[in-house]
Amino acid sequence: MAAAGRQFLAGRLRHTTVLQSFTVDERRGHLYALQVVAGGIRLPGERTALPHAARVRNGDLCLNRLTLDGAAAGHMYLKGFGHGGSIGLEEAAGGVTLWTEWNANPSSGYGRGVCHFRFTDGQVLARNSGGVATYRPVAGSTSNSPALDVTHRHLLLRYKRHGIPRFALYNLDAFRARWFLPLTDFAQPGAGLGLPFQGMALYGDYAYQLLGSAYGTGNPASSGGNTRLYRIDLRTGRVVWQQLERTAPGLSPREPEGLAVLRDGGTPRLCLGFVEGPAGSRSFRLYDKPLS
Repeated sequence: MAAAGRQFLAGRLRHTTVLQSFTVDERRGHLYALQVVAGGIRLPGERTALPHAARVRNGDLCLNRLTLDGAAAGHMYLKGFGHGGSIGLEEAAGGVTLWTEWNANPSSGYGRGVCHFRFTDGQVLARNSGGVATYRPVAGSTSNSPALDVTHRHLLLRYKRHGIPRFALYNLDAFRARWFLPLTDFAQPGAGLGLPFQGMALYGDYAYQLLGSAYGTGNPASSGGNTRLYRIDLRTGRVVWQQLERTAPGLSPREPEGLAVLRDGGTPRLCLGFVEGPAGSRSFRLYDKPLS
């Protein structure tokens, strides 16, 4: 994991806003990526187009589907779901089921629960739409985000309670059955650094998290950036490895956005996302590296 990642995909999303998180359907060759809806867009059923600030506050997301060569292959809209901090994917008969945050807090735009639903190209889902299975695992929490390890049947939840970010690990099948007793629950490592949380993934006994911000004042490109990658032992909640991540130092403004684990090909790989380009014309690049 110490080596820089290898680029395997670059592209643009449907809106001009940045990539927030992503997951990969390796069987069908699709990337699913979340972004906040851009300003000036009028969705079906809306009287007027809303500014971007309203979309952020409302928690309105665009879910993009792309091929693994970066071509658009469908989309959905998720109204009132959250900020798109993480996304998970499960196989389903004839398609896929996607897990995201849900029920955006009007004071922050971040989800107060999580949900799953089938991908249906062109559909607009509201938080109370039929076909959305919803869960509130931690009462009174906000900033909920899910990540899945379908190989080992685990769900990792990041949430905030009283402003403190934490991780909770669940058996995925028990969680689906609304048995919300976590296997472990611990404070998010590295939160005291004050860096933006930019993604998480899990595989086996370990979770991975990405922290950092774009190049700019206080984080110049000449420094190599402040992006930090962590491996966390889920059995103890302790960091067993971390580094300043040096993948793609030449991107501008090089903002980290999203983590995922790729499982096909024999050796699991960690996939990191970065965005680049001027405001209003952002693109993304994905890089992968072995987990070992």
